Amino acid sequence: MQNRIFKIAFICLFSFTGLDVYSQEVLQKKEAIKIAMENNFDIQISNNNLSIAKNNASIQNSKYLPSLSGSAGGTYTSTDGTITQKSGTEVDFNNNETSGLNASVGLSYTVFDGFGRSNAYKKLQENYHISELQARQLIENTILNIFNSYYEVARLTQDVNNQKQTITISGIRLKRANYGIEYGQGSQLDVLNAEVDYNNDSISYLTNSQLLANEKRNLNLLLGRDIAIDFTVDTTLNYATDLTLESLTVHAKENNVTLLQQELVVKNARYDVKSTRASAIPKLNVNANYGLNENNMGSTSFINKSLSYGPTVGATLSWNLYDGGATKIRKQNSKITVDIQQTTLEREKLNIQRNLSNAWSSYQTALFVKDAQKKNLETSQTNFNRSTEQYRLGQIANIEFRQAQLNLLNTQLVLNRAKYSAKLAELFLLQISGDLNQVKF
Repeated sequence: MQNRIFKIAFICLFSFTGLDVYSQEVLQKKEAIKIAMENNFDIQISNNNLSIAKNNASIQNSKYLPSLSGSAGGTYTSTDGTITQKSGTEVDFNNNETSGLNASVGLSYTVFDGFGRSNAYKKLQENYHISELQARQLIENTILNIFNSYYEVARLTQDVNNQKQTITISGIRLKRANYGIEYGQGSQLDVLNAEVDYNNDSISYLTNSQLLANEKRNLNLLLGRDIAIDFTVDTTLNYATDLTLESLTVHAKENNVTLLQQELVVKNARYDVKSTRASAIPKLNVNANYGLNENNMGSTSFINKSLSYGPTVGATLSWNLYDGGATKIRKQNSKITVDIQQTTLEREKLNIQRNLSNAWSSYQTALFVKDAQKKNLETSQTNFNRSTEQYRLGQIANIEFRQAQLNLLNTQLVLNRAKYSAKLAELFLLQISGDLNQVKF
């Protein structure tokens, strides 16, 4: 029985720690972000959408430039027939051939359209800026997801290492129990309890090692690279020391990506109001054309051939005097839309203020929990060290030593979770304030 237990534990340890024999890539935090910016699928799609928005905001899509068109054509006919003259004489003709050629080049330009074109172009520019902010928002969310996965890998790495130490301690205890049987100083019950504890520790180690392997694959997917790449991560943490709620509030008003987008939406709504006003203002268009026409009339015509060419210049002034009230309705609706978007902006400001306050409170709580758990670990470590010495001297029973061992492990696991939770709370806080690009790794 004992040999079988050791064999199972050995297989578990080899399966998940054998990789340490070989050198693994140490994936640094900055390197992870760099890889994601180049390979992440969502970021690539966002960059392409941003390129489309940039094209749409071009002057070539604004109707500011004149339009130039050209055309050319030709005709040919061959007819048979009879012509009856006024005298009554009939003349037959066969294969009467006529042909014509024409070509023209035209230029058209809107000189003035009531500022509708100007407002439309400004709106295109703002739409591009909105697309930039949307791309930034996606990048920020991707960075948060990457760090969430990265720190989960780091946490599980430390948890697995702690559980590895627990298995080692449980193995020593199992050997001690067997030695006690050999020297008549123990009982079979001690051996059985030690075997159960050793098995449970091995199962916990195996389970968390599998979770670690899964999370590494998740992180590789976020980075847009082969999910089979194995790596280790940097488990050190640096926390910001200069954060204040007041400064974060000021930054959020200036840099929060959601707020900036809504401000541009309000701006675009105002451009729509101006564009509807343009419908009631006269518009002036000019056009120029240069054409060439050549016709061969055939034998039945009094004119054998005609040729004409030359320029044509014109201007058109149009004014929509009344369209049944449609323009008036559009004006009213566009003004209401401005009010709606302005109200949405004010609501978003309050949402951000609330979210920032909540995130700040959560961050402060997470820091307190982290520091408290750190002190708890010191206490658990001291208690375990004393229990180990007492157990070695036979002053405490197996169950008391096991309880001290579990208390130490649980405190280590809780502290690991608290450390990385505090860091993620800090990142979320910086995202709300618009300062995620200033994060300290």
